[in-house]
Amino acid sequence: MSHALRVTVWNEYRHERNPNHAASRVYPEGMHAPLASALAQAGMQVRVATLDDPEHGLSEADLAETDVLTWWGHAHHGAVADAVVDRVQARVLDGMGLLALHSTQGAKIFRRLLGTSGNLKWRESGEKERIWIVDRSHPVADGLPEQFVIPHEEMYGEPFDVPPPDDLVMISWFPGGEVFRSGCGYRRGRGKLFYFRPGHETYPTYFDPTVLQVIVNAVRWLAPGRGPAPIYHNRPPLEPLPPNE
Repeated sequence: MSHALRVTVWNEYRHERNPNHAASRVYPEGMHAPLASALAQAGMQVRVATLDDPEHGLSEADLAETDVLTWWGHAHHGAVADAVVDRVQARVLDGMGLLALHSTQGAKIFRRLLGTSGNLKWRESGEKERIWIVDRSHPVADGLPEQFVIPHEEMYGEPFDVPPPDDLVMISWFPGGEVFRSGCGYRRGRGKLFYFRPGHETYPTYFDPTVLQVIVNAVRWLAPGRGPAPIYHNRPPLEPLPPNE
């Protein structure tokens, strides 16, 4: 791509604006702030959009100028307008990348693109999460250690109601005994989706340098390809057809 990768960082941005919620102390500038900063430092062109922006910050014009969309949602999935979900889906099928973070597994757009509920087991107890890289050759794993630890996170556990990933890059282990497919890649139409599990709003996960490296790597992997666009139409035959009998 000749231009800098254009990334829209989307966040509900409601927990952090509630002074009585722990997220307002952990992420006083919003959970999107450390993500946007890391992506900008990686040379990307970054804009931020939130749930309460007009059209959720995802108008047709906004999406036309977005190569990769990152999405963090949690408690307000139902507040996302179906018309916006429709246009995000259309852009992914046309080549835009989508990075789904943490509880975005319950978002309308995630469930729409994967065709499943995204349901899972969970426990919020601030326990350690150990993330293993199980596909060392994948671009999202570039420069990462064999495994890394997040000291305090919300637990997600299997079963995880998603289709088998096209690319399984990471799995998580928790001290309670659960495991989870925490780094999953999918191809949808001309676009790609990557799901990355960590990121509960009451823990400083998005200040962790290794977590931010995963996010930068994932955004680069999700960048639109350079192949020709498919052409769908009624077309004449390329070779002479035999006469009808």
